[in-house]
Amino acid sequence: MTKKIFAAALLAVTLSGGLFAQEVNALKFKPYGFIRNYAVMDTRESVWGIEDFFYWVPKDTKIVNGQDLNAQNTFTFAALSSRLGLDVSGYQINGWNVTAKFEADFYAGVTGVTGTALLRLRQAYVALAKESFSVKVGQGWHPMAADMPHVIAINTGAPFGPFSRTPEIVMDGKFSDNVTLTTAILWQMQYTSAGPNGASGEYMKYSGIPELYLGLSLKQGGFTGRVGVDMLSIRPRHLDATGTRKVSDRITTFSPFAYAEYSKGLLSIKAKTIFAQAGEHMSLNGGYGVSAINSDGSWSYSPTRNSSSWLSMSYGKKVQVVLFGGYVRNFGTKDVLVGDLYFSKNSFSNMNRLFRVSPELIFNWGKVALGIEYELTGIQYGSFGAFDKYGLATENLHWVRNNRIQLMLKYTL
Repeated sequence: MTKKIFAAALLAVTLSGGLFAQEVNALKFKPYGFIRNYAVMDTRESVWGIEDFFYWVPKDTKIVNGQDLNAQNTFTFAALSSRLGLDVSGYQINGWNVTAKFEADFYAGVTGVTGTALLRLRQAYVALAKESFSVKVGQGWHPMAADMPHVIAINTGAPFGPFSRTPEIVMDGKFSDNVTLTTAILWQMQYTSAGPNGASGEYMKYSGIPELYLGLSLKQGGFTGRVGVDMLSIRPRHLDATGTRKVSDRITTFSPFAYAEYSKGLLSIKAKTIFAQAGEHMSLNGGYGVSAINSDGSWSYSPTRNSSSWLSMSYGKKVQVVLFGGYVRNFGTKDVLVGDLYFSKNSFSNMNRLFRVSPELIFNWGKVALGIEYELTGIQYGSFGAFDKYGLATENLHWVRNNRIQLMLKYTL
């Protein structure tokens, strides 16, 4: 009897192993990635990301003894943004095609120009698709950030357009081959809202309401168009200043956007615009402020209104000529402020407007690309402490500019 049981168990293991082997053999693994080196020179102290490569805005003047201390040249070189990724396909469950993506790079672990590059998660999700419906679950690009300009810069045009990768559930439903409705439920992790305790995901954690997105896409020939709106509802405080009483603080914002792309032959033109309420959780130059202190101890809030737009054009294949232009305007808050203004950590609340012009040239030799990019970024600041009742700096308006030259050498695996 024991021998028969052992033989049956061995047969079951063998058969299941064979079925598992067949499933594994059916899977398709597509590794991808690149080794990418950047060398960057700036003419002004600025707000940068890790190793100074993710460029945001130049800093305001800092005059001491007649000298502007922020008028400093800097130079940086590193390969931190080198990337590894894996796409998995070929698996089905009851007619559903199941795919997965895992993507990481080394753009973490460095403070300023000092430290050791660490592997960090960029994207990791599972997607299921059947007929005209698909759903993606995991971490990926925010639906409003997924369409990017042609630039070689790591910032991909930020802060002139949304930039965020986030935990999400994204659902696409096709009405036809040309029209797709997209809905998404999103959470905050790396890219977070501003607030009384600085930038933090805690404000969404205690909200009980995830970020929501609704959008419509149209594709016809060489044209792609997209419109959508993002809704965010957070609680900047869940306890009062003493930490001994619950409060019902909440702010809800809506941010519509539009995107268009046209491609024909070697020519590609892209454009995006967003009118954001707050929007700092998508790396935009915005925030919100206290507009009322209520009798029950709660605070009311008013969001800034921010218009951010960019346009990029690319022509060529072996030699690409690229031109990027971006413009941001801060209109201040919707309502009169009576308290603090919480603004994007990547910018400054005395910012009035911002522009960028960036021509570049890319040489492509198969798997090797060499790019040179020039960025002129100008920002108009006003005096700190001289805000109007809507939190907008309007006195002593002045421009500061940064010139950035960036070289990129990239080998695609």
